[in-house]
Amino acid sequence: MAKKKQPATAKKAPAQAAPRPRSKRQSFVEGHKRKFLVVVDETPECESALAFAASRAVRTHGQLALLYVIEPGAEFQHWLGIEEVAREEGHNKAKAVFRLFGRKIKAMGFETLAPDEIVREGVKAEEITKLIEEDHDIGVLVLGASKDPSGPGPLVSTLAGGKLVGTFPVPITVVPGHLSLEEILALA
Repeated sequence: MAKKKQPATAKKAPAQAAPRPRSKRQSFVEGHKRKFLVVVDETPECESALAFAASRAVRTHGQLALLYVIEPGAEFQHWLGIEEVAREEGHNKAKAVFRLFGRKIKAMGFETLAPDEIVREGVKAEEITKLIEEDHDIGVLVLGASKDPSGPGPLVSTLAGGKLVGTFPVPITVVPGHLSLEEILALA
């Protein structure tokens, strides 16, 4: 007797974990202000993001938050003393960057704006996401895109163009790098 061929059963895709419930933003609750988050570093596109976010914060009666991330150096993990020195240098660099951007904000005409200054240690994209999940007043992440023809920059590529974009907890505004300060302020 010939055996009947059993119909092929479709392989089931592994069950995806249920998405974590997102906590509600508190930006418009009494006593709260919507924060525009800018990740500050030494890149030229950072200044474009700063100008846009500062302008939006002032025009919408919001707040500006500046985040500096000290990324871990793998070469120092085995040398605790050197790692501590590197960490201290990272915090000193963060303070210097905050002073620089504070002066730039004032030079742009936003004298009354006093941004929150936040320093975190870790992988930049992960620390941005953690901060946004912890601070329910953050309503918008503002990033500056590089003018470089090779691409918008690693942060924009990771957060605004990568796999996180569909599940990111807040809207991401990307400011084109070729815009002048006047053009940015006119758009914000």
